[in-house]
Amino acid sequence: QVQLVESGGGLVQAGGSLRLSCAASGRTFSSYAMGWFRQAPGKEHEFVAVISGSDGYIYYADSVKGRFTISRDNAKNTVYLQMNSLKFEDTAVYYCAAASAVISASRYDYRYWGQGTQVTVSS
Repeated sequence: QVQLVESGGGLVQAGGSLRLSCAASGRTFSSYAMGWFRQAPGKEHEFVAVISGSDGYIYYADSVKGRFTISRDNAKNTVYLQMNSLKFEDTAVYYCAAASAVISASRYDYRYWGQGTQVTVSS
């Protein structure tokens, strides 16, 4: 069982930056690939980024590539999402999620989810 708690969301002007954090419980954090997803009002969950458990493999959605950076600190059981050059269309609830055995951009491969943190970008 893995429990995930996101933090760091808020209101920011377009062009600004935010760093999201996701703290995980459990002793096997490094065995999970960790992903970030987002959901804007009236839209489906959208993949943002994923990082593998311990070998540093990273993959980004095209919409955030070059602006967002995912990282993790396995000693702290935490995954981060640094978001720079934010745009109005980045406004959404951001979720972190944990997947075992796969590194995936599909929400259906993630077993554990956080409660989400709201990011609002004003234009």
